[in-house]
Amino acid sequence: MSGKGLDTAVQALMRETAEAVILPRYRALAVHEIKEKSPGDLVTIADQESEERLSEGLARLLPDAAIIGEEACAANPDLLGTLGAQLAWIIDPIDGTFNFANGKAPFAVMIALVSDGEAQAGWIYDPLKQRFCTAFKGEGAFINGYAVLAQESGAALPRAGISTLFMDPSVRAGFLARAEGQMTLMDIPRCAGEQYPKLVFGEHDLALFERTLPWDHVPGALFLAEAGGKAARLDGSPYRYNDSRPGLLAASTPALWDRAARILGG
Repeated sequence: MSGKGLDTAVQALMRETAEAVILPRYRALAVHEIKEKSPGDLVTIADQESEERLSEGLARLLPDAAIIGEEACAANPDLLGTLGAQLAWIIDPIDGTFNFANGKAPFAVMIALVSDGEAQAGWIYDPLKQRFCTAFKGEGAFINGYAVLAQESGAALPRAGISTLFMDPSVRAGFLARAEGQMTLMDIPRCAGEQYPKLVFGEHDLALFERTLPWDHVPGALFLAEAGGKAARLDGSPYRYNDSRPGLLAASTPALWDRAARILGG
C-alpha cells in the first residue's frame, strides 16, 4: 500500500473507531468501566475496545507488521520487550485516559508505524476537535492535510510544560528549582497527544516528560521533528522507541531545545 493510501486508511480507521467506541462513552462511563492499572494510571472499557478495533484494522492493512498496544502491554509486560527492529504498529487507544475517564478534554488516539528503531509514520487524532496531526519520516508534518512548521510562543521566558507526574520527588524538586526564573511553567494537558501539538502551534515552547513509553511519544516526537522542532534525551541522544530510559525533552525549535537542556540539565 502506498504512503498516501496507507495514510487515508489509517485516518479512516481512527475516525471510525472514535465514533463507534470512544465518543459514545465520553461522559457516559459507569463506575465499573473504569479501573486503575497502577496508582494514578487508569484504563477504561473504551481504551480496551478501541485497541481491539484498531489492532484488527491495522492487521488487515499490513499483515506482516507486529502490533504493540498499550493495553496489551499492560496485560503482558513482556510484549514491549519484543519491540525490536521489525516493522510494527504502536497503538495508544486513548491518550489522556485520566481526562477521558473524568469527562474532560483533551484526549487523543495515537498510532505510529516503526521499523529499525525509528518512527516511519505517526498519527494523532483528537476526536472532539476532529483534528489529525500526521507525519511521515522525511515528508513533513501536517494538520488535517495542511503542512505546518513549529513556531515559538515569542514569550520573554520560554513557556514550559514540565510533567512531574511520574518523577521521584527529589528529581522533581531539582527540575523545578532549575526552571525557576528561567521558564514560565504552564499547566500540562495530561495528554501527550495534545502536548506535542501545543509545541508546534506556539502555545508552549518546551515540554519535559519523565515516562517515555513508545505509545505516548513516538507519534508526537515524529510530528514535532517533521515540523522543525526537536525531541531528544537530556544528554542529546535521539529518542528511540525501544529505549526504556526515562526523560525526554521536547522543544519547538532546536535552538530552544539547546537552551532548555543547558538549564534543566544543570
